[in-house]
Amino acid sequence: METPKIPLPQDEGEKEILQQLNYIQDELLLRKIDRTTYVRSQDIMQLYHRTIEQVKRLNDFRSGKTVEENRVDRVVDSCFQLLSLFFMTIGRNNEAPAAYALTSTIKRLLDHLTEADLFSAKDLDSMSHTLEHLSEIVHHTPPSEEPMPWLETLISSRIERCRASLAKLQHKLEEIAEPLRPTAERLVSILRQMAMINTKTKFSPGDIHKFETQLNEISESRKDGNFVDEEGNVLQGSEKVSALLERCQLYTSIILERGGKFPDKWRSIYDVLVGIRNELDKLALTQAWSLRETDLWDFQRQLDKIDESRVDGNWLDEDGQPAELYVQRTLLYLIRRCYGYIYHLMISSEPVSEALLPVYNQLTTLKRCLVEVKNSGGVASVRELYPYSMKLTSIDNMRVDGKFMIGGEIPEGQGSVNELLAECFDLNYELRIAAEDASGASGSRSPDKSGQPPASDTS
Repeated sequence: METPKIPLPQDEGEKEILQQLNYIQDELLLRKIDRTTYVRSQDIMQLYHRTIEQVKRLNDFRSGKTVEENRVDRVVDSCFQLLSLFFMTIGRNNEAPAAYALTSTIKRLLDHLTEADLFSAKDLDSMSHTLEHLSEIVHHTPPSEEPMPWLETLISSRIERCRASLAKLQHKLEEIAEPLRPTAERLVSILRQMAMINTKTKFSPGDIHKFETQLNEISESRKDGNFVDEEGNVLQGSEKVSALLERCQLYTSIILERGGKFPDKWRSIYDVLVGIRNELDKLALTQAWSLRETDLWDFQRQLDKIDESRVDGNWLDEDGQPAELYVQRTLLYLIRRCYGYIYHLMISSEPVSEALLPVYNQLTTLKRCLVEVKNSGGVASVRELYPYSMKLTSIDNMRVDGKFMIGGEIPEGQGSVNELLAECFDLNYELRIAAEDASGASGSRSPDKSGQPPASDTS
């Protein structure tokens, strides 16, 4: 795996720790690419405890010393990033290690939002809620787990850094008067939609012209170049929103001038980012059935490498010349979009082990179907419920002593799956009772929650 060019440790003790951490990282990477079997919780926990042991040794070596960042720190970060994604994969989302990778992604997003000075209240509300959830996870260690104060301190520090960045962005939003915020939100949305259109395979000028018309309407709503209230008073934040409007108008003219054509010398980076964006978009659509959270590692590494290759915020060509504004904005949009997809996929991860996920997905689909049937008026007869009843019974029969067993093991996420199964049975039972009442036969059938027909009906 490619390692950033940073110095090796000088201390012999740290060199030994680096070697051990490299072994652990290699094992994690091998398990990541192995799709022949499900990821086993005990395997990941073993690697986790080995990592913790090496980090404790590292802390002991460095106690009382001032040490500059070296290769050990980067490999420690890589191990925790991988372990964090593995914790999500095995369904241990609500434990401190699972928070590590998510805090990294949130920090990247916040840094980009700050740099671009382009964000909405919705962006910030989502990350604020996620950080609050992560904070609760970190400070509530499961009774079965050994407390790791230094790990909790590390992740809590990362959360606080994210909160500090978030607070600065929220303050910027508060500088805009309440009546003017919907206009600002609309302009952010327009700019993002135009950026998306600009990166489509087939560029359509007509789509940009629609937004150009909307921007003209917003511009015409100003009075003497300012946004004012009903009494003609200039609204707080008018100058800032006007600057955003002009930014949108400038971007519109640039996009139309380029016509979707990207400079060849920057094409290699562009194609990589578009490819990542498209892959993540597919995963967002099929997440429940196809995503293994550790898959996000490769995308993160590619994005980090491209993002960190910038000099003073911009990319340089072979002659050391910075990319023009159009190239810079297009590439930055793609990077931010990709990080946004990764964030969405992480927070959408269910606390269910990969081994148990197929059952969970089947139940989720069943519940969705039963809710749809209920909302559309129910069924005309109990017989229409037989397919749902049979599927629920077959899933219920998979349990051994109330637990779902996969390969002789008890995967994480039993509570979530059993709760979902119970909800499906309840919905099925409600629909059956409603159908019996409607047909006047409510007293002729046994109120069995399985929804199965009496034996006389199946002959």
